[in-house]
Amino acid sequence: MSGCVGAPPGPAPSSVFATQAATDSLERRVQAATDSLEGRVQHFMDGGATSLVVQVRWPGGEWSKAYGVRNLDSKEPARPQDRVSVASITKSMVAVSVLKLVDQGLIGLDDPVNGVLESFRTTLRPPGPITVRQLLNHNSGMPDYVDSEYTAGPLKQVANTRLSMQRGLELAAMLPWEAKNVGRFSYSNSNYLALGQLIEKLRGRPVADVLNQDIFGPLGLQHTSLAEPDRGAPDNIHAYIIDGGERVDVTQPEIFVGSPAGGVISTTQDINTFYRALLRGQLLSPAMLEEMKKKTEFWEYGLGLARFPDACSGGFRYGHAGYAFGYMSISITSADGGNQITMTMAHAPLPWQDPATARRADLLQTQMEQAAQETLDRLCGQ
Repeated sequence: MSGCVGAPPGPAPSSVFATQAATDSLERRVQAATDSLEGRVQHFMDGGATSLVVQVRWPGGEWSKAYGVRNLDSKEPARPQDRVSVASITKSMVAVSVLKLVDQGLIGLDDPVNGVLESFRTTLRPPGPITVRQLLNHNSGMPDYVDSEYTAGPLKQVANTRLSMQRGLELAAMLPWEAKNVGRFSYSNSNYLALGQLIEKLRGRPVADVLNQDIFGPLGLQHTSLAEPDRGAPDNIHAYIIDGGERVDVTQPEIFVGSPAGGVISTTQDINTFYRALLRGQLLSPAMLEEMKKKTEFWEYGLGLARFPDACSGGFRYGHAGYAFGYMSISITSADGGNQITMTMAHAPLPWQDPATARRADLLQTQMEQAAQETLDRLCGQ
């Protein structure tokens, strides 16, 4: 006697409904997040921004869009894959390469660099031992070379003169390095010039090559580099500053070429890929990643990594902001690497060395961070 074998039982109706409800809920949250973000972006564009590019990611999906133009001459539309200078987002990447040195036992996180770096013996005048950790979290008290008289010069002179790591530290050495500031948080680009020297000293290779080996290559970041400029490439987004009534193109300025403090050129997609890999433990040991995420006293900043409150988890999100020569960026990722946003903007051409420009830039940076945080909050239904 032959028996009849029926089809395997399907999912229970309640399971199907729950799955569909979860899908509908995510779609509504994504729509709410992107609708709100588009309103925010329109505010920036109405304020004169040349371009803005954004990518939002969540588990299983992403949304990318570009607004404005690549440059003000051709008026060619910006595209989501276009590249910009991401400025101080560079610091998170350099911090990873430094922490890899620590992971491999080449130097300790709390070891002084005074006896390792020649610049600390011959150029700088540190008031005492300065550790790797203090450079990474801006607790060294080292003055910022950006505050030197050099950077107060004419725009074309400053932007078009390449600044080596050593020259930057020489400029920092012209400013007082006071003992009372050691151990206190004070953001200084000079710290990351010293860290760039440390990487080159211990690896025996240019810092750009080390970043390629440690990060860009393994993660397939094909549109990210810390190397020679290619200002004529068609996928560049240009930025501008007004100097003496003249609009000056400051795309990939010489002063930041190769700089471990702010020289990386990248895309929103590559930046999101980097932070997702970092926070999912693909670049550092668990111990080093935890060290990187620890805050400094009185400031939400770790080792090359800023912390942002996460209304979804009650914990923190991580990333970094960047600002330099007409470009502004923000990248924030949830602690599990799931929800992300990276925004890059070439803001309206503003007057060089004008106090009102600094205030406007601070306001724009705050508004970008708020827009990014609001988007991530909406993704989780907050």
